[in-house]
Amino acid sequence: MSTKSSIVPKQYLVPFVVITSLFALWGFANDITNPMVAAFRTVMEISNAKAALIQFAFYGGYATMAIPAALFVQRYTYKKAIMLGLVLYAFGAFLFWPAAQYQIFGFFLVALYIMTFGLAFLETTANPYILSLGDEETATQRLNLAQAFNPMGSLLGMFVASQVILDSLKSDSLGEQAFAALDETTKVSIRAHDLAVIRDPYLLLGLVVVAVLVIIAITKMPRTEHSERVHFWDSFDRLIKNTVYREGVIAQVFYVAAQIMCWTFIIQYAENLGIPKATAQLYNIGAMGLFLTSRFISTFLMKYVDSRRLLMVFAIGGILTIGGTIFIQGMNGLYCLIATSGFMSLMFPTIYGIALKGVGKDATLGAAGLVMAILGGALMPPLQGAIIDMEKVAFLPAVNASFILPMFSFVVIAIFGYRAFLFQTKG
Repeated sequence: MSTKSSIVPKQYLVPFVVITSLFALWGFANDITNPMVAAFRTVMEISNAKAALIQFAFYGGYATMAIPAALFVQRYTYKKAIMLGLVLYAFGAFLFWPAAQYQIFGFFLVALYIMTFGLAFLETTANPYILSLGDEETATQRLNLAQAFNPMGSLLGMFVASQVILDSLKSDSLGEQAFAALDETTKVSIRAHDLAVIRDPYLLLGLVVVAVLVIIAITKMPRTEHSERVHFWDSFDRLIKNTVYREGVIAQVFYVAAQIMCWTFIIQYAENLGIPKATAQLYNIGAMGLFLTSRFISTFLMKYVDSRRLLMVFAIGGILTIGGTIFIQGMNGLYCLIATSGFMSLMFPTIYGIALKGVGKDATLGAAGLVMAILGGALMPPLQGAIIDMEKVAFLPAVNASFILPMFSFVVIAIFGYRAFLFQTKG
């Protein structure tokens, strides 16, 4: 009997490290952007539902560009697709300069939309590329290991959002009612200051992305794409008939929706308890720290527990903690919301790995489908924002009741983990 394969073979260690840095890079973009929903709501004087269009634009870009990214990889290489993704990422970040100059909310949405064109290229290519850097037996563990560096970027993004952006907003320090009562000339001046505060980290991010682009360009990457040209519709037909893959895409839609809702509206949840935005973001950082720790723990547990069963158990844990978020008012409800991040930690890469296992030459298009599933992060946050705007639902504060949407998402994920486990045992 052969010994168990290493998670990352030595010959792939350098490309693994370089590509893994991209996971932190898009984690930073995700989690510096989530708190912007609360920031723009105040500075642009808009509703929670309209402010949540930030998430619609951000995650809508993934859905728009995932399939083109997959087709690009089939025609060229993973490396060229990654480089194009970095170009689009930087371009979108640099668009924050004119957006701040014109003080137009829609311009910021366009900048985020284009920025996530680049992120779609990165996720469509980096995830399957990591899966391909070694044996299929260890692919899900390898992706969980790489994805563990995603929350490191997320933590940095959250810290910048809290300490550099939210803590420096004049509109927020005044309070929404006081800001709304100011004359228009004063508002324009404050708005110009606050939008510049929001703009500058994105400009710096664009410069970092350009630096990473140069590093990728000069690094030799092994080609792991299938040499056989795969016809789009033939590949699509095989994937849509693959039950585990098909249900994995659905589960991924609901997972991304749950993650974005929990991390976006933790600020509103805390604000409802009288906690300022900048302080509330520190609770979000705590949730991400728990998420990161739990991801390393869950990656270790996969050596001993089937990933499908572990996914189901973690989803059930998420149902319980988000139930506490809904029905327990006060700080204990907030602590339950933070605890939910511990159960979310393994979900994205594990659903990804389970869904793509055994798809072979269809992996590129399959990866695009799973990246398009990030659309869940565009669709459900505006709905949650609309619920929060209601102020009260039955006997609960509206912000508490709104977390019924993530709860439903975890139910879907638990069912997928259970069914995937059954398919494996039957197979």
